[in-house]
Amino acid sequence: MLQGLKEKGAGTAPSSEPWFVYLVECNDGSLYTGITNDILRRVRKHNDGKGASYTRTRRPVKLLYYERCANRSEALIRECAVKALPRDKKLDLTR
Repeated sequence: MLQGLKEKGAGTAPSSEPWFVYLVECNDGSLYTGITNDILRRVRKHNDGKGASYTRTRRPVKLLYYERCANRSEALIRECAVKALPRDKKLDLTR
């Protein structure tokens, strides 16, 4: 699933670079949705305990799904839409 995603250095990406909406499964089976401009770095932060407070106590997390968005604004809008989905619809995205 992570093929073709290059890990970038630290810092903020220019606005022309894509953002991603992602869905991870936590160790307790719960799902977490977020956005990032660097998926590999973000999943690593979640697993290092330096990501969202929700995932900090539910490690390790496993990346289930991501989708590319044109910019941060689009990613935030899509994140809200995904978060509003019931669990079964979120899991449908992963198939």
